[in-house]
Amino acid sequence: FITSQKMSDLYPYSRTYKEDIALLLASKAYVGTKNVNHMMKEYTYGTNDEGVYYHNVQKTWEKIMLAARVIASIQNSNDVLCVTNREIAHRGIIKYSQHTKCESIASQWVSGSLTNQITKKFIEPRLLIVADPMTDGGCLKESTYMNIVTIALCDTDCPTTNVDIAIPCNNKGKEAVAAVFWLLAREVLYLRGTLSRDQEWDEMVDLFMHRELNEEEDEGEGEEEAAEAEGEGEQEAGEGHDDAEGEEDDDEEDDAEEWGAGANKGDEGQDYA
Repeated sequence: FITSQKMSDLYPYSRTYKEDIALLLASKAYVGTKNVNHMMKEYTYGTNDEGVYYHNVQKTWEKIMLAARVIASIQNSNDVLCVTNREIAHRGIIKYSQHTKCESIASQWVSGSLTNQITKKFIEPRLLIVADPMTDGGCLKESTYMNIVTIALCDTDCPTTNVDIAIPCNNKGKEAVAAVFWLLAREVLYLRGTLSRDQEWDEMVDLFMHRELNEEEDEGEGEEEAAEAEGEGEQEAGEGHDDAEGEEDDDEEDDAEEWGAGANKGDEGQDYA
């Protein structure tokens, strides 16, 4: 006798499957490039009219869940290292490291950081996460000498050489990179028990997204202009209130003068003798 069960009952991480797929689609994580590497051919499912290859979003989600389990299996979170030399992934790497308590290098990779013990930034991680195997190929090559497990965000044109777990996604879009690191961080926190699967993570995906300096300055100027406009409105309202009070005082003075004049005329008409 076989009973039908929901996938979310068998696999707890599947409860948010639909929401996660919707997030990946909204962030355009499925959009690839016009070139496809033979190593990434199995993760694509077709092209559009312009010849741009599309990633299989279901495989992207499955690889994120797999990578999260590998990361959560490491007891000491400091043994995990996130590296990226791509500017649009800097913020995602930093936010991911803050939530999962791992190490991060969001700058130019220094050769010999994994192999040369004389260097000042020598580190010995057990797991390495990179945002782009093409721009971060130096650290991937060094990881092979030290037998370090590697996870990488791979686009359709990226080679998977020296990569143990490839997450197929659009690693050239800031929205897609932010969505992947957000999902990865949330799943790691779920597996470690930091968050319960019954509650939603209150961290916004936008905080993992790269933002240009000009955008931040424009937002700051907009807030300042709004504050100035609000202050000017309050000042004008205060001035109008003062003017109204001044007019009321003038009216009261005029009434007093008229009343005084009338009283004097009455006194002149009466004879108190």
